[in-house]
Amino acid sequence: MKKTEKVKIGVVGMGPVGMILAVKLKEAGCVVAICDKDDFKLKKIREEGIVLENMFESVTRFEHIFDSIADMRELELDYLVLSLKTYQTPGALKEAERINSDKLIFISAQNGIDTEGIIASVFGESKTLRMVINYAGNMSSPNTAKVSFFTPPNYIGSIDDSRSTEAKRFADILNSVDFTTKELNSFELLKSTWQKTILNASLSALCGVGRLTMAEAMADEDTIELIEQIINEGVEVAKKEKIRFPDDFIRKCMQYLKKGGDHFPSLAIDLMNNRQTEIDYFNGKIVEYGKKHYVKTSLNLSFTNMVKAMTNKSILNRIPGPEGELTKRIVNKGLVDKHRSSIIYKENDFFLGIDLGSAFTKFTIIDDKGIPVFRYVLQTMNKDRHAMKNVMQAINSAFNIKYSCATGYGRKHFTDTDIIKTEINCAAAGVAEFHPGEKNIIDIGGEDIKIIHANHDNQVANFYMNDKCAAGTGAFLEEISERAEINISDMSSLAAHSSYDKELNSFCTVFAKTEIMSWVFDGMPKPDIARGIYISIANKVTKMRLFPNIPTLMIGGVIEHHPYLSIILSKKFNIEIKTIDHPQFIVSFGAASIAKHQWEVLNKSGSPKKELINSDNI
Repeated sequence: MKKTEKVKIGVVGMGPVGMILAVKLKEAGCVVAICDKDDFKLKKIREEGIVLENMFESVTRFEHIFDSIADMRELELDYLVLSLKTYQTPGALKEAERINSDKLIFISAQNGIDTEGIIASVFGESKTLRMVINYAGNMSSPNTAKVSFFTPPNYIGSIDDSRSTEAKRFADILNSVDFTTKELNSFELLKSTWQKTILNASLSALCGVGRLTMAEAMADEDTIELIEQIINEGVEVAKKEKIRFPDDFIRKCMQYLKKGGDHFPSLAIDLMNNRQTEIDYFNGKIVEYGKKHYVKTSLNLSFTNMVKAMTNKSILNRIPGPEGELTKRIVNKGLVDKHRSSIIYKENDFFLGIDLGSAFTKFTIIDDKGIPVFRYVLQTMNKDRHAMKNVMQAINSAFNIKYSCATGYGRKHFTDTDIIKTEINCAAAGVAEFHPGEKNIIDIGGEDIKIIHANHDNQVANFYMNDKCAAGTGAFLEEISERAEINISDMSSLAAHSSYDKELNSFCTVFAKTEIMSWVFDGMPKPDIARGIYISIANKVTKMRLFPNIPTLMIGGVIEHHPYLSIILSKKFNIEIKTIDHPQFIVSFGAASIAKHQWEVLNKSGSPKKELINSDNI
């Protein structure tokens, strides 16, 4: 058998589809890199290889195994295949931005209608191929796929016919190892996509809702009648899209489905395990196109809504065990309106801002009117390494997040948002929602002090930061208060009961600790010590520039927990300094506001999402 040249291909997603495809590409002589987020699965693959059973019997080892698409950059891939769930695709595409090149071609090896459009919206139609998969399997262990069927051929094509050569090349690679794959033009490819989706839609939701295997569903006369009607609705909608099937299409579909095994379709398994499903790209797409052409799709609509009712709207209550309880606790703790059910938040559009600070990570979610509905804070250096993942899971379970923005120290290493912005930009945006116009903004954070000058248009005109020393910041306060044996939560109330005016002579944390100890040994009352610490910080801030005759506002975690500091600063500057409500969350609120604005721009202009991903300018 003739082997192909060393084409370099990345396969993202190690479910049965991805595993089988990766093995066949490796057998064809390609350099194959595989990627998955499941650490345990990757560990098993590294140790034992990918094992295929049943219709194919093989054990295949891989040299290039990654948990991040970005790590594939050095391979200079020719193709990147996405064999993911549709709802996982946007996150993967953000990572894929980092390895994009002129020669790289993207392939959607996913079930459903319009899945290739997710890729094309980011990288363009000319770089996108679509595969129609006619094989399947079930996972019998993390690195083992039991191949349940292969009904050749698979299909592949360029969605705008501009890359037919690359599509044929990929088909030839698979054909070289008898994994029959046919290259189609864009219209034939679309027809095959609809045909496969109609078949998937006929059983997947029904099996999930009814807890029936494919064989059980096809053995019952009542369900057979439902299945025929679901298929008929899909055929009628396809006809309006100028896609026509032979007169005996429905009969052949039923014959095909009767050969289905005694196992559950993938969507049914996801539904029964309380996981997110791809219903929007199966029955949901038939409903969507039906509405476009005023074609009734009553059964497809019913099953779409039933699946959604069993997942999206009530997922918090359906995640079993401790994980579900943790998700509910996070959401309930963060809800701004404690009397409002979290279930309703799946029905509207929301926008997420994440401020990844040096000490704490803050989350804010706003609705389409810009009103905060969720706030949550988490220690950045958390002992629980899954803490961030748990919060993100809770947010995505309870809210329909349309767009998101990350900011703060850790923003460039966080890939789970659509865009990133500097904290200076987000601070100005957040404050502007409450106090538009020219102003000074004082932001005392965990590791630095910033003074931002915003102009009449609410844009950052200039900004100043303290030197690299952390004196006067949250970290400084925490260490000094610990040395003084003052509970940091009591400092503000203690300082308010003192009229002491002495300050620390040193801003260096090491020397300040020594000086604090001398105060303690001298018997200085704790209220005086607390006020002295605040005066020292205020003097540090006054060395920075404030623009005169404009409002001055304070934000940040320090002023959230040390409100008396603003009183001392007002006296030092001899001006009124106000503190914004919920000052610790203003930067994450600003990030959410920017995400909302960018989403509105995208919807208005139709600009590709990728243009905004790296917008990290001030």
